[in-house]
Amino acid sequence: MRAKQPAVERDALPLQTSDANWLVAVRAAESKKASDIKVLDLREVTSFADYFVICTGANPRQIQAISDEVVLQLKQRNERVNSAEGYEGADWILLDYGDLIVHVFSEKAREYYDLDRLWRHARTVDLSWSGSSA
Repeated sequence: MRAKQPAVERDALPLQTSDANWLVAVRAAESKKASDIKVLDLREVTSFADYFVICTGANPRQIQAISDEVVLQLKQRNERVNSAEGYEGADWILLDYGDLIVHVFSEKAREYYDLDRLWRHARTVDLSWSGSSA
C-alpha cells in the first residue's frame, strides 16, 4: 500500500527537490513534540524561499531541541544550514536552508510576529495526512 502524499491546498504546484526537505523538517519537529506545525508554500509569493516550516515549542529547551533535530535530520540528507539565528535566546530560532526556512517559535513570539498572517497569501500545505499537530 502506498503512503498518501502531502497535498497543497488550492491548485497544487509541481513538487520540487526542496519538498522532501520540508517534509524532513516537519517530521523532525514532530519527533520533538512541536505544536501547531504549518508549512507555507511560498513559490508563487516570493523568490527568496520556496517553503516556510513554522512550529511552536513550549519552552526554550524544547525550542532548541526541535531546532537541533531539524538540523540533524537535514544534515543526514547532506543539507547544511546556511544560517541559524536566535538559538541562544530560544524565543524564535530561524534556520535558513536557502529554499527552505524553518521557524521555531515560543508561543509568545509566534503570536507577536504572526508570520501566518504576514504570509497569508502563501499556500498552506495540507498536513492532515501526516497526523501532525497542525
